[in-house]
Amino acid sequence: MAEFHIAMFPWFAIGHIKPYTHLANELASKGHKVSILLPKKAHLQLQNLSLHPNQITFYPLNVPHVDGLPSGTETTSDADLSLHGLLATAYDLTRDQVQNFLSITKPQFIFYDFANWMPDIALPLGIKTVNYCVISPSMVALTLALSRNLPNDRRITTEELKKIELESLPSLIVHRDLHEFRSLLVLLSLSSRDGTTLFERVTTSRKRSDVLCMRSCRELEGNFCDYISNHLGKPVLLTGPVLPEAGVTNLSLEERWADWLGRFEPGSVVFCVFGSQIILEKSQFQELVSGFELTGLPFFVALKPPKGCASVEEAFPLGFEERVKGRGVVYGGWVQQPLILSHPSIGCFVNHCGAGTMWESLLSDSQIVLVPLLFDQILNTRLLAGDLKVAVEVEREGIDRWFSKENLSEAIKSVMDKDSEVGIMVKKNHAKLRETLEKPGLMSGYIDQFVHNLQELLSQN
Repeated sequence: MAEFHIAMFPWFAIGHIKPYTHLANELASKGHKVSILLPKKAHLQLQNLSLHPNQITFYPLNVPHVDGLPSGTETTSDADLSLHGLLATAYDLTRDQVQNFLSITKPQFIFYDFANWMPDIALPLGIKTVNYCVISPSMVALTLALSRNLPNDRRITTEELKKIELESLPSLIVHRDLHEFRSLLVLLSLSSRDGTTLFERVTTSRKRSDVLCMRSCRELEGNFCDYISNHLGKPVLLTGPVLPEAGVTNLSLEERWADWLGRFEPGSVVFCVFGSQIILEKSQFQELVSGFELTGLPFFVALKPPKGCASVEEAFPLGFEERVKGRGVVYGGWVQQPLILSHPSIGCFVNHCGAGTMWESLLSDSQIVLVPLLFDQILNTRLLAGDLKVAVEVEREGIDRWFSKENLSEAIKSVMDKDSEVGIMVKKNHAKLRETLEKPGLMSGYIDQFVHNLQELLSQN
């Protein structure tokens, strides 16, 4: 099979750039050349993820400043969610750099997700456009269903959203409450300076690409993939979850965390992350860490400092640090999430159920407790906790739909208690699904078929 050159231009979010890099590793292992265009700071943070430096090249981009963004903003981690529309403007302003690179190097493919203008510069150069979507197919299916019902001259209201009929969608995800409608409205409303909403951006990108491919597998989300394919009238290629194999990495766990985790019994520690974008209110943060304290279990929490606080320590409840000393860590910096999750002492993984973290959860042997915060995370949670019953969602309450420390503690203990019926059920279901996903040859088969599909796409010229 002929080798080819693939360029990649993911959305400026660590949660998007990482899976693109993981896919690059898989393609490079087959002998293909991959060039990844990304912000300079993201390059410095993620360059160690490359397992094939002779085949994978990173091309750092200059991200221009846009008024309204904090100085130095290059990825979604650098700005609040409400400012991501402005980041999309900065993303679009790198278009000339991307076009110049493609004109000089002339790869056979360009992989992208949010750059709705990519076909305009790729088509004249004879480059095939591949919309590689790293969010879950359930979210894509929902946005496609909604696209038929959105008004063209204004933004849709919450009441109008409620009335949209989505019965054609598969599974339980069509059930929504007011909190979820509000979360979806945030997605629909974020727009760049030219007025293009994030929703319009991703929908157009998928429709105009030569081919759509997704980071998923039929064993988990085949029904959604079929829905998407039927809706768009084009095939949906699947890559599998594309996660690095355990132990296949250029990095080892930081000594301080390895030493701390090594003090506890296997499967006894609760690990919590909420991704690189989430910044909690101080009251939410305090309720969260108090919930971990209430479990009585050892815990490792990695979260950004809450809004208005320079550090996580500044936000601790009174006396918290002394009460959990020796059994609890709350850290405000970046951690090696996959390496910590694979440590033998971790027994429960509390997370937001972002697409990448969802797959890491499923391929771990830890119990899963979910606290979704954004709309795609809500759908992922409904899949895992509702349809598949491999996880437990923390019950929410009140107007702000946050949760109490008691609810968090109860959810964790329900899966960590060896005699709990709920814990036994989700552990059994999780083990069965993991066995399916780790079947020898399954995931490598997805990559082999994907490469074959790309070769067929080239031959259509």
